[in-house]
Amino acid sequence: MTAALPRTVREVRLAAIPEGLPAREHFALVRTPLPEPGAGQVLVRNRHFLVFPGLRTLIGGEVDGVPLPPLRNGDVLFGPAVGEVVAAPSDSPLRTGDTVAHMLGWREYALVAAAECTLLDDTLPDPVAYLSQGSAAYGALTRLAGVRAGDTVFVTGAAGAVGSLAGQIARLLGAAKVIGSTSSSEKAERLISELGYDAVVLRGAGAIAAQLAEAAPEGIDVLVDTVAGEQLVAALGAARQGARFALVGALSGQMSPQRAGGSAPVEIDAFCLVVKGISLRGYSGVDHPDVEKEWTSRFGAWLRSGEISFPHTRIAGIDRAPEALREMIEGRHYGAVVVEL
Repeated sequence: MTAALPRTVREVRLAAIPEGLPAREHFALVRTPLPEPGAGQVLVRNRHFLVFPGLRTLIGGEVDGVPLPPLRNGDVLFGPAVGEVVAAPSDSPLRTGDTVAHMLGWREYALVAAAECTLLDDTLPDPVAYLSQGSAAYGALTRLAGVRAGDTVFVTGAAGAVGSLAGQIARLLGAAKVIGSTSSSEKAERLISELGYDAVVLRGAGAIAAQLAEAAPEGIDVLVDTVAGEQLVAALGAARQGARFALVGALSGQMSPQRAGGSAPVEIDAFCLVVKGISLRGYSGVDHPDVEKEWTSRFGAWLRSGEISFPHTRIAGIDRAPEALREMIEGRHYGAVVVEL
């Protein structure tokens, strides 16, 4: 340890299990002694961590099929983080000054097993971009939907962490028309002016099916769905013969105050699936371990060439992290939500 390191550090804990959606009062910012790495561990000074929708499910406790543990009362929250190694045993494969990614965000300093850290290089021009959730969008479009030249692609939740990259990726993969959905006219304008969407369906501005029919009168070939609910139903109605649907999330149920974050029931027309020959598959990165490396390489090249951007909102300070989670649930941010320490 060096004298420059603090004696105590802050972390965000779950102070109470909410009955509905989590709010500021369900979290506590706690000071704790600075941990010291033991065998096989390193101490990381977190610089940025991701606020992601999956926390709603982990807090709600409905984690069947989810590759992450539930959060219990008193637990420190966690999630993707990028930071700098500040202390490591002499026999560690990591060294002081290394930039790494790991899963112990929501704290200023993280004691992490070296084997659970990913050493970062300059493949991406900004280390924060390693917190992008674009690998899910890329995997859905390349492994499930198989975007083809000339396709019309519909992306639900297009202003979110996954959707804001999905539309850009679809275009780079050859899509002729990209349509998104979002919750506000301000976001809709940004999707068109900044991310190249051709049209946007606005939640709360009338029936989604009618808006989608107007935006894509000849139908859609591909769906990247992060929402489910009414938007998935509308997409089925607009699907062309042989359409390919990739489901990445189900925010309509996950962010519902009437649910615990692990379900999103929706009634769909099975007859439509049959007669139109629609493929409907859920995407999980665990099932496609090769995607992350491929995505990072292409993402870095696209970022450097200016062909893609990484839309994200930076929130300054760990004390604002619980508020940032609530704001993300309410749909108040654009792109990924990143806390900067």
